[in-house]
Amino acid sequence: MNRNTLIVGAILSAFTTAGMVSLAGADSHGDAERSPVRAKSEDWQEEFPDFYEAWRRTGESDEIIDMLKKNPQMVILWAGYGFAKDYNKARGHMFGVLSNANSLRTGAPTGPTDGPMPTACWTCKSPDVQRVITEVGENEFFTGKWARLGDQVVNAIGCADCHDSETYELVVTRDYLQRALDASPKDYGDIDDSEIRTLACAPCHVEYYFKPTEYTDKAGAEQKALVVTLPWDQGFLAEEAEAYYDGMDFVDWTHGISRAPMIKAQHPDYELYTTGLHYSRGVSCSDCHMPETEDGVPDHAVSNPITHIKQSCLGCHDQTEEELKQTLAIKYERKEQLNQIAMNTLATAHLEAGRAWEAGATEAEMAEVLQLLRSGQWFWDYAIASHGGYIHAPEETLRVLGIAIDKGSRARIELAGILAAHGVMNYEVPDFSTKEKAQQLAGVDLEKEVKAKIEFRNTLFKEWTASAIENGYLDPRQREGLSDNTSYKK
Repeated sequence: MNRNTLIVGAILSAFTTAGMVSLAGADSHGDAERSPVRAKSEDWQEEFPDFYEAWRRTGESDEIIDMLKKNPQMVILWAGYGFAKDYNKARGHMFGVLSNANSLRTGAPTGPTDGPMPTACWTCKSPDVQRVITEVGENEFFTGKWARLGDQVVNAIGCADCHDSETYELVVTRDYLQRALDASPKDYGDIDDSEIRTLACAPCHVEYYFKPTEYTDKAGAEQKALVVTLPWDQGFLAEEAEAYYDGMDFVDWTHGISRAPMIKAQHPDYELYTTGLHYSRGVSCSDCHMPETEDGVPDHAVSNPITHIKQSCLGCHDQTEEELKQTLAIKYERKEQLNQIAMNTLATAHLEAGRAWEAGATEAEMAEVLQLLRSGQWFWDYAIASHGGYIHAPEETLRVLGIAIDKGSRARIELAGILAAHGVMNYEVPDFSTKEKAQQLAGVDLEKEVKAKIEFRNTLFKEWTASAIENGYLDPRQREGLSDNTSYKK
């Protein structure tokens, strides 16, 4: 038995005996004393060499899957929002910081107060987030622009995102998750070993929004932080999160074509997972995404279970590998069929709504349509933004997509009457069958966005990296051999 096995076995044994969730940081706003955070995973390498090498394997993927190219309807659905510019399939944990910096959604800042995104956009990308919060406080971290901390939030998602830096226990490392657990109607009681092996992943695999929070900083100045907050007060279902947002008239953005007041689902993986059979049977995230190695410890090369289905699935499922792959393929095809119907229905409705405004429709006429578009797209996004939903909770995923289709269809029926009332008969929406055509309709100037982003990557981002290495925040070995591919030209 190797050193990793001994240490992890002791940790899990102690934690299960304690039976309580462990929170890395006792105070939600950073005022109480906290344990120092070892954000550089290289600092864990000597004690956990096998785990470290496994973690490095999360950076082996060189593939970029452009989801807007695959599904150009998404561009129409997100018109007026950053996702219409750039949206790629998620990659391994090692790419957290690089993918965030490379994305067109984070813009091309030229300094610490520039750019479209707030600091909160770093929240799930690096253990440096907890290091900075420990040093300055949570509200202070969530204040200002994304570019403000570009030279400090530099380490890829790693050891300190899931483990306490001193005890090595699995912990909830984000205070906003602890607050959400407290606010949730679900009775967690004593958190057992299985639950913590899911909750350790939950901080970054949940639905959230940025809550404006006023506070007075240490210099006595009035500030406003945008604090990551989870809409769990009423429960985990799409309807319950929607009710939470509707109750506060929350709007992420106004749609650039239909003018609907929209909500953008993030990645409600945990919420959807809790509705599924795996969760109810006590299966944790790590059971499937980090299956045990021959030494009996979790494989820290966190990955898609389908790529190692024998280790992840066949210990519980009485099927051959090929039979289970066929079953999963059918589940994916069913989900994708409803996904395509939902996207086409909602995208068409947005374009028809845009035409209705052009024809002279009034706000009173359009009120119900806009609410149906807001709600229908929310249900679609809730199902699809949880990337593994067709495995995590297949029945719930299909149910939610069915609601999205129904609401999109009802919006189109209403729009047909509105268009007819304004003399527009048999309207056919413009072609949005390619990413290029859809982005033109959505008003995305991709050439301008890419040019600015390349300039940022060649200047400010390189300065951030050099500064982080010089100041000891980043070990240069971490970026060695790591692919820097993007969906656009370099």
